[in-house]
Amino acid sequence: MPHPLDNPFWTALCELHGAFAQGAGEVLRYPPDIAPFVAISHPGVAVDEALDTLLTDREPAVMLGVAPAALSPRWRLDPPEQLAQMTCDVRLQVPDGPPILPLLDATRQADARALTALVYPHYFRPRTMALGRYFGIYLPDDSGQAKLAAMIGERLGGAGYRELSAICTHPDFTSRGLARRLTAWLANRLQDEGLQPFLHVSHGNLRARALYEGMGFRTRRDLPLWRVGRV
Repeated sequence: MPHPLDNPFWTALCELHGAFAQGAGEVLRYPPDIAPFVAISHPGVAVDEALDTLLTDREPAVMLGVAPAALSPRWRLDPPEQLAQMTCDVRLQVPDGPPILPLLDATRQADARALTALVYPHYFRPRTMALGRYFGIYLPDDSGQAKLAAMIGERLGGAGYRELSAICTHPDFTSRGLARRLTAWLANRLQDEGLQPFLHVSHGNLRARALYEGMGFRTRRDLPLWRVGRV
């Protein structure tokens, strides 16, 4: 039987994020203003008619872990990028540092959208923060004004699992250990809540992968990520 994390979009849309799921049967997606993610239950699903309904614009959608075995000529499936899916089973050392604050009110959420637009633009949408809790660290900028220096959030998940996502640092505040502090703090918090933390990182992002491995995350498996769109 497949592991729930082998098809993480499908698992999340059927469990944690069922209220957001668009579509029916064996093809589901998130609303476009939340995430460009589409999921199918297994590779043999006939997806063409469902995609016609769910993907109404020219923007490609993204599939992770499972893609259709066949598509009609009006759809294209780009060659996949391999992501490392990493999990954490140990308590992590949390470096000392500035306070970690929830990004709850409108001002802080606007700060998060601005930061992700700068350094994490690919999958963050106007309502992505509806998917889970988000936290950040504020530090003074050159003018003395408090600026969101780094952030982290929760995204995918199911029974017993929760994904760490949007781990990013403003270019003005790199090399201060902020991402390490946020990642360790939230991973420990999730474990305290009975959840296994996991995350996805591109094989091309050598710095981030080395950071997570050094902290105590281990690669569970590689997952292919595809972009699907109209021809």
